[in-house]
Amino acid sequence: MLKTDKEKAELLKEISGVDTKKCMKCGRCSASCPSYDAMDIRPHQFVSYVQNGDVEPLLHSKSIWKCLSCFACVERCPRDVKPAKLIEAVRLMVIRQQGQNYLSPDEIPELLDPDLPQQLLASAFRKYSK
Repeated sequence: MLKTDKEKAELLKEISGVDTKKCMKCGRCSASCPSYDAMDIRPHQFVSYVQNGDVEPLLHSKSIWKCLSCFACVERCPRDVKPAKLIEAVRLMVIRQQGQNYLSPDEIPELLDPDLPQQLLASAFRKYSK
């Protein structure tokens, strides 16, 4: 079991394949995010949190479930940092901490609110039903 935030940050980097040091903090990823207004932690902030080894707030963030996985942030990043991959890695870490490898359909309604787009639901089932 991982004990420190630094260890968790290293695992997130390994799972996602993201090099957080490449980020130049331009904010283009967050500016292109269609879920920006619904997120408590924005895509560019995910990169900063992981880079600083401050993972615990990410694990409790509602943003990991608000992300549409549309990869607009990945497309807009001039340094190819891929914030969406970090967000997916955090989702996976949360699911693994619950002792699972996937989300069951019964768990999803409690994570959602009525304003979430259908794209998020399709993405969640595609990724977390394997």
